[in-house]
Amino acid sequence: MMDDKTLQHTPLNSVADYIAALDTVCAAAQHTLSIFENNYEDIGFNSEARFDSLRHFLLASSNNRLYLLAHDTQHLIRYCPRMMMLMREFSHSMSIYQTPQHMLNVTEPFAVADNAHYVRRYHFDDTRGLLAKNDPEGARLLNSRFHEMWAASHSGASATQLGL
Repeated sequence: MMDDKTLQHTPLNSVADYIAALDTVCAAAQHTLSIFENNYEDIGFNSEARFDSLRHFLLASSNNRLYLLAHDTQHLIRYCPRMMMLMREFSHSMSIYQTPQHMLNVTEPFAVADNAHYVRRYHFDDTRGLLAKNDPEGARLLNSRFHEMWAASHSGASATQLGL
């Protein structure tokens, strides 16, 4: 865990680094976890470890919140059954939203835990990025950006299954 309050910035140079950094940020969340991605493809969102981490976070308190925002939510809905299981179990604590067309120019994915830790990549197509621990200033900036995007977005997945 991140008990040490020292500011730490760790450069990321690969998709594996980014996935590990996402795991770190998910595990560090105590109250809120906000994640923005293009489509959540190939970054571990159907892995058992990520599922367990996010489920543990949501079980820790009924006040904890998980916000997933994407340009395209179809990958989450179709190919991440573990995320959809979480959505059904924790529909009161978890939301999946999709950005509107006019926001497709936002191309920098990031995740923020509380107002303290974050991971970001410089572009969807760039494997480089940064893991920041104990960086409240940077986390607040990303949270502010996230909430602006969230407010302009719409629900992208439902906890209920429709079908025949």
